[in-house]
Parts: sequence; structure tokens; C-alpha cells
Amino acid sequence: MTVPLRHEEYFRNPILPGSHPDPSICRVDDDYYIVTSSFEFFPGLPLFHSRDLVNWRPLGHVLTRPEQLNLDGIGPSRGLFAPTIRHDNGVFYVTCTLVDGSGPSGNFIVTADDPCGPWSDPIWIGGADGFDPSLLFDNDGRLWFCATTETDPADRPGRTTVWLQELDRLSFQLVGSRFEIWTGAMRDARWAEAPHVYRIGDTYYLVTAEGGTSFEHAVVVARSDNVAGPYVGCPRNPVLTARHLGPHATVTATGHTDLVQTPDGAWWAVLLGVRDQETGCLGRETFLTPVEWDAEWPVFSRGTGRVRLHERRPELPNAPWPTVAANDSFDATTLGPSWMFVRTPREQWWSLTQRPGHLRLQLRPETLADQANPSFVARRLQHRNFSAHTSIEFEPQFNGDCAGVAVYHSGPHHIRFEVAGVGRRVARVIRRLADTEEIVGQRDVETATVRLGVEGRQGLLEFRIADGEGNWQLIAQVDSVGLSASVAGGFFGVVMGMFGTSSGIPTTAVADFDGFEYVGVGPCC
Repeated sequence: MTVPLRHEEYFRNPILPGSHPDPSICRVDDDYYIVTSSFEFFPGLPLFHSRDLVNWRPLGHVLTRPEQLNLDGIGPSRGLFAPTIRHDNGVFYVTCTLVDGSGPSGNFIVTADDPCGPWSDPIWIGGADGFDPSLLFDNDGRLWFCATTETDPADRPGRTTVWLQELDRLSFQLVGSRFEIWTGAMRDARWAEAPHVYRIGDTYYLVTAEGGTSFEHAVVVARSDNVAGPYVGCPRNPVLTARHLGPHATVTATGHTDLVQTPDGAWWAVLLGVRDQETGCLGRETFLTPVEWDAEWPVFSRGTGRVRLHERRPELPNAPWPTVAANDSFDATTLGPSWMFVRTPREQWWSLTQRPGHLRLQLRPETLADQANPSFVARRLQHRNFSAHTSIEFEPQFNGDCAGVAVYHSGPHHIRFEVAGVGRRVARVIRRLADTEEIVGQRDVETATVRLGVEGRQGLLEFRIADGEGNWQLIAQVDSVGLSASVAGGFFGVVMGMFGTSSGIPTTAVADFDGFEYVGVGPCC
């Protein structure tokens, strides 16, 4: 009989709700650090800190300077793929892949003495083809670089090989021979990703995933007595997956894992998973699951074999961080770590100081539909049920001027709740799906300050406006499935925030936002 856990004995997954895909973790003494993918969003590679593996606080981002990260013209779900974070001899290392960059692209390394930064400019690794890079600092002082390469994309798309090669510790360039160490646990396995090699005692373990990053995602393990192989697969592979549970399991698409050991010798894994069956908007989130060892092979979530929403806590002192206010009042002089932009900003089009207590956006010709850097300040959607509100003061100068709140998956797939119109101002909801736009609701606006509200209710988005007496009126109700991965595709979930655009024509108009409140309603799921 299973004895139920008391409340204080468990935690609730995911540990990083909202779109935090491809997690990598490292421990330094009693501190833990996670970095995740950010694709076309800037700043790049969000970084989190914990002391108990359950409570996490944002530290900021690894790539914060435009000269570090050129995302100009990057398409949806391109950009920064699958970082790995490691620590050695007082230095933090992050390696990552920049895909389809208009400048330097490929695999690179950045370093920092302090995880809060500053981080170095990228050092590009010549000849390091492929993606999902990882680092192994071996006991003998050697540094190994590991990545995945698609070997024959024309005739065998998705068939990949994991390779390993030594990296010079001063120049961060490849030296010596390349070793191909893995082609998959299953015959014709597709899309190996997140290959991490660990040295545990005298044995080297390769933990990777295969099957793609959707429902067929699966974690597999191999081991060797030599870092260069040959590697022998675990007879129990895959050691963790949800693909046999069907698309409506509680957590699907589990994979892309990284291991960490606590000071007491216990092992845990961070990994990505999907809670909303890819019909919702949350995207791939970061989960935590226990790992034990049996016959020198890892066993993920012993007794269940799956990632659980309620899981036993690590045997570490509970270390919660101060609660973050639901409302950002914009009283600071810089944006907090939850906010981000689409692609690299090349000019300062936002301000927290021109009108203290407000976020001011300069309207520019770029729109949310353009593959550019629009005037858009966004944060991740983290709950299926949520409530978000802001107040906007905005006087359009031309008919193309509009500003408001956007629920955004990508340029082709988003919903805008905007104030527009010269003379007769209106608040309207515009749904853009596959580059086709439709006005799904609108109402005249008579007050100088307009209060906009967006609420999520089990896959429905409700857009409301407050009248002069503070009464909320429904303008439109929209099914969010058009923003889901199953319709819109891509690797990232939905973000929402404040935007302004002059729709292709220069203007001097600005939009002032008096705070932004985001509240999850009920449990994260």
C-alpha cells in the first residue's frame, strides 16, 4: 500500500512553469543553477537559482548585450537552442547553439565568474557542427565537447549521431580526434538531443533523448569505461518517456534531461514536459524528478516511471525566496528579469524614466507580424487560468497608430487587444492566425485612460475593457487553440505583454502603461 505524502513532504511540478524548455542544471556547493532555451527572444538564456531544487528565483539572463546576441531577422522558434551550464574551478560555462543567425551562427561558449554576470562575449567553436552542445570537465583536467549532428538530412532526415571531441581549455577550439559515440537506442531513432556525458566513479554515462521533442520524446542512457566509447545502451531503454501513455496523459513529451547530485548523494533530473497536451499555450516547461540507481543504471521516478505533478521533496532544507508582487508598478529604472523582447533591440524604444511609474513605449513602424523587433515588452504565460490587467494612456496621431496588450505565439499567430483610431477611438480584439487577420470584437473608447483586461479560462481567452465607472465589459472571447503548438507549431509557448506600432508609417506617438498585473488563478495547471 502506498502511504500518501504529507503536504510538507512534496512539491508541485513544474518547478519552472511556462515556456522554459531544454533545461540544464549545475550545482556549486549548496547552490543550484538552471538555464533554459529562449529561441528568438532577447535577452537570451534565462538563468535561475535555487538552494532546495524546488524554489527558484530568476537571476537574469546569460546574454544581455546586443553585441553578444544578434537575433536580427530570426524566424519563430529559431535562435538559441538547448544551452548547457557547467561550473569548474570557480568559473561558470554556458555552451549553446545559435540557429539561423544573420551574423555568426553555430555553437559557442560564454563564461562568467559570477552567474549574475557579466558574461563574456561568445567564443565561436570552429568546426563544431550540429546542435545541443554539452561540456564534460573530466577528472584528468581535460575538457570534452559533445553535440548532435544530423548525418544525412537529404536521404535520412532526422537521423542523428552524437559525437565527442576534446576542447582546448584556453582557446575553446576543438583538438584531437572526433568520436561518434551514439546513433540511438532504437533502430532508425530520430532526433537525438540534449546529449550529456557524465563521469560517475570510473564509468562514463551518456544521457540523451530521442524521438523528437513532442509526444515521442524519450530519455535513453548508455555507458562506457572510456570517455570515447564504445557506449553500451541500457537494456531498459527508454528509461523515461510518456509516449506510451497517449496524448492526454497528465504530463507528455518528457525528455531533454540533465542530472544533478545533491550533497547527500541523492540524484535528481530536470527535464522538459508538456502539461496541456499541446492544445494549450504554456509550451514546454521544466520539471524535476528523482533518480535512483539499480545495477549501475539510473532509474527515473522509481515505482511510477513517469513525471508526476506532485512529487516528494528532495531532502534539502526548504529555502523559499521572497514572494514576487503580482503587479509590476514600473517604479524601477530597469525592467525586471521576467520581461523580454522579440529579437534584438537596436534602439531604446522603451522607457521607465520619461514618465516615472509608467512604461512608455515609442510607437515604431514595425508590427507584431513582422520578422523584426517590434515595440513589444512581454512575459511568459504560466497558467492555463490567469488574469492580466493594465491601464494605457494613448492618443493616436494617425489611423495606423495602435497600442495595447498582445497574447503572442509568433508573427503569424497572435491576438492583439488594442486601442486605435483618430477622433473616434476604439478598443478592438484582432486575431491573427496563419497570417490572416480578423476583428473579433470592438467597442468605442471615451476615457483618456483605458483599462484592459485579459483572462484565461481553460483554453478560452476573454478580453474586457473597464468603463468610466470601473465596470468590466466583455469585448471578445477567443479559443486559444490557434496559439498552441498543435496549430502554430514551434518550440516556444505563448507570451503576453504591452505593445505599440504605427503600422509601417513613422510617428512620434507614445503609449504609457500604468503597471501590469498578472495573477495565476488556482493551481498552475
